[in-house]
Amino acid sequence: MKSKSRILVVEDERDIAELIVYNLEREGFRVESTISGEEGLRRAQDDHPDLVVLDIMLPEMNGLDVCRALKSNEATKGISIIMLTARDEDIDVVTGLEVGADDYITKPFSPRVLIARIRSVLRRYKEVAETKADFLHLGELMIDRGKRKVTVDGSSIELTHTEFELLFVLASRPGWVFSRTQLIDSLRDGQLVITDRAIDVQVANLRKKLAACGHYIQTVRGAGYRMTETP
Repeated sequence: MKSKSRILVVEDERDIAELIVYNLEREGFRVESTISGEEGLRRAQDDHPDLVVLDIMLPEMNGLDVCRALKSNEATKGISIIMLTARDEDIDVVTGLEVGADDYITKPFSPRVLIARIRSVLRRYKEVAETKADFLHLGELMIDRGKRKVTVDGSSIELTHTEFELLFVLASRPGWVFSRTQLIDSLRDGQLVITDRAIDVQVANLRKKLAACGHYIQTVRGAGYRMTETP
């Protein structure tokens, strides 16, 4: 099954960027690219890709500064980052890992090796997320994924399968803005058809059922929805 993970490539050498994008798209990844460190940071902050392939040597704002900015921000620190370096020097590798990069690869590299590294990092993040996210607690709201149980101030709340999954996705990353498209992708199950309008209806139902905690789900105009970090 092909991956639907979203990748942002930040690389100022156009030939290399095109090669990366071509090979990632062939593997089923959804890919965007930019040649600027500042633009890469802005896109990552706005779009929250699953992983950033980030060159160290970039004009204006270098890759280390971009990585540092993303990893120091609560809203973007969960984005995986693989650094690209043209120099096989320990200082580049050490600095990249110290500022939060998940892996690195030295140019020139095989696209197959890069894809393998990307899959490894994404798989590691998924395993960690699944391990940590069995039980979520936000203010008076508690979500037990194993028991599929939701309580508000100790009282059980009955939710449909889709409502529960939607709530869990939002609550798993407090403060993270999910677009309707991202929510549709996370809820898509087999032949189940989910539309933007259906997401809005599900959110309205959730808010109603959560009662006193309904305001935890916030609408971000023109962007989507998020679960507030400070109920």
